Amino acid sequence: QVQLVESGGGLVQPGGSLRLSCAASGSIFSFNRMGWYRQAPGKQRELVATITRYDWANYADSVKGRFTISRDNAKNTVYLQMNSLKPEDTAVYYCNARSTVAGSPYDYWGQGTQVTVSS
Repeated sequence: QVQLVESGGGLVQPGGSLRLSCAASGSIFSFNRMGWYRQAPGKQRELVATITRYDWANYADSVKGRFTISRDNAKNTVYLQMNSLKPEDTAVYYCNARSTVAGSPYDYWGQGTQVTVSS
């Protein structure tokens, strides 16, 4: 069973930075892609950023130029560097790993880490 453990969330002032980490229990290279999603109170979960095993990154328009996703295959860890944080970035951030099972995509999720941007 794959386990994803997020860390690095917390309270930060607007304009500040945080780095989230997602440690996987197995090789992250085995996944087609890994990514970060977030869910704010009363809203649906939304994609923040994804990265494939070949380091192709994709970002939501709302975070382009401020967030950077990266991976360290040796450490089985994916990171999300978040700069110039805004109050609207406040949410629970979830790590995601997508695999293929019986020819269909299958998602694994972490437990989430809270990010609060407030003065």
